[in-house]
Formats: sequence, C-alpha cells, structure tokens
Amino acid sequence: MSARRSVITGIGVVAPTGTGVAEHWRRTLERVGRIGPIDRFGTDRLPARLAGHVVDFDETEHIDSKLRVQTDRWTWLALAAGRLALDDASLDPSAHDPFDLSVVTASASGGNHFGQREIHNLWKEGPASVTAYQSIGWFYAASSGQLSIREQLKGACGVLVADGAGGLDALAQARRLIARGTGAVVVGGTEAPLSPYAMACHASLSTLSDDPDPDRAYRPFAPDSTGQVLGEGGAMVVVEDAGWAAERKAPPPYAEVLGTASTHDAHHPTEPAPDHRQLARAIREATARAGLTADRIDVVFADGAGDRVRDRRETDALVEVFGRRGVPVAVPKTATGRLSSGGAALDLSWAALALAHDVVPPSVNLEAADADELDLVTEARRGTGLRTALVVARGAGGFNSAAVLGLPENGRRRSV
Repeated sequence: MSARRSVITGIGVVAPTGTGVAEHWRRTLERVGRIGPIDRFGTDRLPARLAGHVVDFDETEHIDSKLRVQTDRWTWLALAAGRLALDDASLDPSAHDPFDLSVVTASASGGNHFGQREIHNLWKEGPASVTAYQSIGWFYAASSGQLSIREQLKGACGVLVADGAGGLDALAQARRLIARGTGAVVVGGTEAPLSPYAMACHASLSTLSDDPDPDRAYRPFAPDSTGQVLGEGGAMVVVEDAGWAAERKAPPPYAEVLGTASTHDAHHPTEPAPDHRQLARAIREATARAGLTADRIDVVFADGAGDRVRDRRETDALVEVFGRRGVPVAVPKTATGRLSSGGAALDLSWAALALAHDVVPPSVNLEAADADELDLVTEARRGTGLRTALVVARGAGGFNSAAVLGLPENGRRRSV
C-alpha cells in the first residue's frame, strides 16, 4: 500500500434512520427504534413479521422516470445515497477527469422486487411480457453500473459480494484504488429485501427472529435474543486521496481510513464457525495495519448478529483482543435491523460521524447488563475524546471483515 492517505469526505444515507446524513444522525441520537411490522404485503406464510423500513423516501425526487423503469428499489436507494454523498463532499464529477473517479459497491441479493415481478409476468403471461431490463435490473452489479453511468465515474469500478461484510470489503477495494492513483471513490452498499420473493430466499436462514414485538425482536448480545431482523437501505461514502481532496478544497474529512482486513471461516455455507479465531484475526490485522495496538481503539461498532451462537463468537473475539469490558461496544443497528449489503456501509457512516462529533451513538432495546463481558453503549456517550473506531462485519457463509477509522491527520472534527 502506498503512502497515499484515504479520507472520508462525504456521507449519503438512505436508511430506516432517515434520508440524508443530518436526519440519520439526529434520529440515531434520539434512540428511537425504526423496526416495525411489514405492511407492504402479507406475511402469514413468511418466516418474519418485522423489518427495518425506509420511510418518507420518494424515489421520484431522486430518480427520473426513464431510469426507474430499468432498476430495482435497491438501486434507487444506492443512486440516492450516492448523490447525497457527492453533495455532502461538495464533489461535482463534471469538474474532474471522470477517469479519476470510481465506484465500488457491496451487493448481496440484488434486485429482488424487480426480479419477482418479471418472474411473475413470465409464468402468468409468457416470455413476451418480460421487460428487456430484467437482464440488468436484478443483476448484483446494477447499482455500481448505474452509479457509474449517471454520475460519470469512469475509473476502475466494481462490486463485492460478501453479504453483511461486503461494505467493508468495498471500502478496502476503494483504498487500494486510491493507493494506485484514483482521486475519489464512491463506496458503500444498500439493500431492499422486503418483498415476498426476497424473504422467501431468507427463509432458509435459522437466524431470523420470529418475535412479533419490535422492541424485543432484535437484541444482539442479550441472553434472551431471538435472532435478527431484516432491514432495507444503507449508505454510500466518498473516499478520497487526502492530497487530491485538499487540492480541490474539499470540506474537512469526517475520518481517515487507517486499516482494513478480511478473513474467512471456511467452515459451512450457513452454519457458524465452531470458534472465533478468524473473526479475531480480522480484528487484529485491521488494527495492526492501521499502525495501532488494541489499547488505542476507542470504540467498536459490532456486527451484532442477534443469534446467540454468533453473538457468543463475536464476544469471544472482542474479549480476546481487547479484554473483558476493555472497549465501548456500540450496536446502533439495533434501531434499523440488519441491512445485509447495506449494513457495514451504514456502520461506517456511524463510525465516521462518531469521530466527527466525539459522540458514541447509542444502541436501542438493550441494557448494559445484557452482556456482562462487553461494555455495551446503551446511551449516547459524549466528549470522551474519540480518536479511533473499529467496525466489525460478518456475512453468511463465513465472511469476516474489520476496518479502522481515525480522526483526520490534523485532528479537526467536522460537524454535520
């Protein structure tokens, strides 16, 4: 890796916590859960009744009609979040060489609603009823492609598939691109799994909570946790070479990307690994690549599976690296549910904002006593002198990823 430093200069959020970085941060600190009953379709024959919904999002305000008919909701969310991130970074792609600009997204299940509609048309009315856009609307790389086209980001572009860990893997790829000379990368992920077809695909996962109470359905690390709750949305961030950003007079960065790492359990397609070794290894390697030791990590944004076995593995990894109650552990996604490919990207937004405001965001529906080995953050912690944050993410199938963010080199904090 070259000496080129990667900084986060823009954040775009479209999530259950709100649309836009300011609304997202405000609602996070309000500690209000955004998980509720699924009301878009019947759930009687589906494995879950609750989800984290993106509300008050009008796609017509963000996507023109021609593009809407070609794309799925998950791409609408990505396009909106990408544009919000560019605006937040005051980055106008038309003012720069398009080959200096790239996009890398994380993807898990692709365009579910679009695909369901076209499959329905196929079997009900025949092949002639299927739109030509089926070939691209559901495709896992659709969001990267559409962002590249709409924003004219013509540098090296790509998509990473690692379920919930993908957002951190995409960040790692963005950092590699910047090390090779790219000026800026739009990076992140979104998800839109709230359709009957998508939820049927999730039915094989034993980790979905069937608790009908929104305040109890998703409580990672709690001794009586019942599983995870799906959510939609995610985030995109603008990652830039620090020198390139300074030359174009970008706003002060939220944070610097100090180190990333990924490992794999290589155990089973769906069952959790028998131990925590590979997750702990990813955490240690990301910390070491950041040039830090464990005692210099100020807060951890946990993966928070909500499944007791997987939560046990993460607890073991955090205790091994940091010691018992050795570092504050935040799980703000308890307000939104787990967003699959959008989850780690949203955690990156929380981590960057935490550093910028010197505030550790709270978890909801958890009590500090729920995890006696972890220092769970259940109320916002302000003014603790945050300088570094670790984000941990895992994906179905054994993916483990970690990323360390730090205050920018000059130590200045940026407010929303």
